[in-house]
Amino acid sequence: MKELKTDALWLHLHWLTVLAEQGSFTRAAERLEVSKAAMSQKIKQLEQMAGVALVQRTTRSVRLTSAGEKLVEDLREPFSQIAQSFFSVRDSSGPLRGLVRVTAPVAFARQQLVSHITRFLRQHPQVRVQLEVSDRLVSLASEGFDLAIRHSNSIPETHVALPLCDTRALLVASPAYLAQYGEPQTPADLQQHHCLYYPRGVELPRWHFVPDAGDGEQVTVGVSGPFATNNSESIRDAALDGLGIAMLPDFSAQAALADGRLRVILPQWRAVSAFADRLWIVRPYTAQVPRAVTEFSHWLRAAFAAE
Repeated sequence: MKELKTDALWLHLHWLTVLAEQGSFTRAAERLEVSKAAMSQKIKQLEQMAGVALVQRTTRSVRLTSAGEKLVEDLREPFSQIAQSFFSVRDSSGPLRGLVRVTAPVAFARQQLVSHITRFLRQHPQVRVQLEVSDRLVSLASEGFDLAIRHSNSIPETHVALPLCDTRALLVASPAYLAQYGEPQTPADLQQHHCLYYPRGVELPRWHFVPDAGDGEQVTVGVSGPFATNNSESIRDAALDGLGIAMLPDFSAQAALADGRLRVILPQWRAVSAFADRLWIVRPYTAQVPRAVTEFSHWLRAAFAAE
């Protein structure tokens, strides 16, 4: 390749590294905020200039050839250093700006997170937040997310985790259900009720309780009911319709409890092992974090701490 053309390579090479990271032309184009056609054309041009295939294409994904893998590996550290230097200079002064890509659980995002994001964006109009709501635990690095909100007791050691807020599991039911079937007075009474639950394999669930005062042994109760799903909002909606007693994370039940559509059952008992007891802000470890990502994380923690 003629030396005079090397200055035209940098954009092509950068797009190749993003393609390798994202694993598909569609996701890479979204990350770069370009069209899929433009993304494909750049890679074709790079292959023509290199004189060798760099990408193996399939209908669902892409995979680098050995030449492509070697090229991306050689480029990873230099491009990382360039990005870190640029962000350091850009973020050192002036208004907060940039794109923050976030993934969060569906129920928490819809009921708690979005309202906080909108207030943050009003204060920082040059920042953009792209939120993906999913109960799937995505790979932050490979899918291009800057942050994740995780409802988990297990955080990978390769990530930085900041506590966002504590949560607890609540046992709730609608007034209509309680009027028809009565209110349980002990955990053992739940065996006589319709219970709505997260499925854990093929076995019927077992709910675990300890006295809320903290001085007593754990009680385990096998429960059953007409409906199970892996989404807390769906369980909440079934409880609102009077279908049964539901075990929910507090953020899924908060609004319905506040307006009386649901009531807390067995308040003298605390459910354990049903859900994680804390929400975290998680990000991949990197030496240089964009200022918008850092400020957004700090703002969220302050906002939830004030509630």
